[in-house]
Amino acid sequence: MTTQYHQFKPLNIGRWIVWGLFALVLAIAPLMFGSGLALTVLSQMGIAIIACLSYNILLGQGGMLSFGHAVYTGLGSYLAIHALNNITDGSLPIPVSTVPLVGGLAGAGFAILFGYVTTRKSGTTFAMITLGLGELVFAMSLMIPEFFGGEGGVSGNRMAGKPLMGITFGPQIQVYYLIAVYTFVAVGLMFAFTRTPLGRMLNAVRDNPERVEFVGYDTQRVRYIAFIIAGFFAGISGGLAALNFEIVTAEVVGAGRSGAYLLFTFLGGATFFFGPIIGGILMVLAFVLLSEFTKAWLLYLGLVFLFMVMYAPGGIASLLMMNLRVAAFGKLRQLWVSYLALTVTALVLLGGAAAMIEMVYHLQLNTTLGSELRFAGIPLDAKSLNSWFGAAFVALTGLGLFELTRRQFLVEWGEIQEYIEKEAKRREAL
Repeated sequence: MTTQYHQFKPLNIGRWIVWGLFALVLAIAPLMFGSGLALTVLSQMGIAIIACLSYNILLGQGGMLSFGHAVYTGLGSYLAIHALNNITDGSLPIPVSTVPLVGGLAGAGFAILFGYVTTRKSGTTFAMITLGLGELVFAMSLMIPEFFGGEGGVSGNRMAGKPLMGITFGPQIQVYYLIAVYTFVAVGLMFAFTRTPLGRMLNAVRDNPERVEFVGYDTQRVRYIAFIIAGFFAGISGGLAALNFEIVTAEVVGAGRSGAYLLFTFLGGATFFFGPIIGGILMVLAFVLLSEFTKAWLLYLGLVFLFMVMYAPGGIASLLMMNLRVAAFGKLRQLWVSYLALTVTALVLLGGAAAMIEMVYHLQLNTTLGSELRFAGIPLDAKSLNSWFGAAFVALTGLGLFELTRRQFLVEWGEIQEYIEKEAKRREAL
């Protein structure tokens, strides 16, 4: 007679805490920032998080560089706004809260159609095909006004149908909580996908497709299924955007939107799951807030992207994880002076460079307002040599000090990494 034993996996307390904190942040964020602008920004952050995470299924997990991801978020938005209008006239008997699912199904449907072509190739060929399809859909959006609404787009009214428990989706706070629920569920499902055999196989296709084919898997089929899943979540993001803005224009399928997904997913960190979440937050801050402070915000964004590619190609998430590793070995306190020096010198460099950029933009775009302007509370004259000399002096001084500080930091960082490697080997030997 044999006795059967059942073994259970230990409860991952840390993961429950992280997801609990994520849900708590989504729940209390509008209570901490109750203004209309804050609600608008928070709503757009939820939409951007889903879009960037869906894009990272392709880029980070599958190694597929797509230049046309806005096709699926945009077409999801169009189908969602048409569904909303059908709900309004009574021809579609579904709740307004399910409209984002219509967008998700639309995104998956177009991913099935376009993905069959795009995923037959990989690498540069895949990227060029997605770019061509993106341009094709954008051109069609201006050629078929019956569906896309022409340059004016398609508008709708989210206060359609009968209110459910007093929820009409008229107030922005109600729309935010709908977006928050979809964001939490979508993020959870995409995280779960990374832990499935298909998600692991997608990583293998990214790293070594020849070996995957050698063991009997069809790499094109793996990429195709992942492409459809990414299209579904992209469509949900588009459907939420349609409800939030109540209008969809041709811009949502343009190359600029696809480029934004690529840029901010990379900045956040495509190699980590939470990296695109950081990228989505940064994307909204750049598009909504930074663009209000300066007309040169796209130039600043490009410079940030350039320096991240040069000095931190793993994105912000990789910087956080490297410092957490250093902190785990008790060496982070040794770097706080270097970090402070790097921050101060970088701010000096940025201040001088930004002053020159603002003067150039002022001369080009605001000549009717005269040559004087204020930057960070400091009066500048765009036509005065003193202002240009002062800004250049500050920028060059900051650059020199930053370079000296960076070299000293690299020496300290290298010593700490050597210590960590030796300590890790010592602990393994125990």
